[in-house]
Amino acid sequence: MTPVKMYTTQVCPYCIRAKALLKQRGVEQLEEVRVDLNPAERDAMVQKTGRRTVPQIFIGDTHVGGCDDLIALDQRGELLPLLQGG
Repeated sequence: MTPVKMYTTQVCPYCIRAKALLKQRGVEQLEEVRVDLNPAERDAMVQKTGRRTVPQIFIGDTHVGGCDDLIALDQRGELLPLLQGG
């Protein structure tokens, strides 16, 4: 399975929802980067994505976007192939 990295904060309902969807799709390990605990990580996230909101989700080297983007990807049937490295 392709590695998944997610920039999050502790009390973000969208982060929780995105993690739940990824778990439903078989993601067992998630690299979670807490930007609320480390402002330098938020700066790095903004540099990489151009976005300030969380979650920001990467599957491998692909920037998926936020929770709504992840859900849309899943609804189009494109999430599982991306997770499986396809």
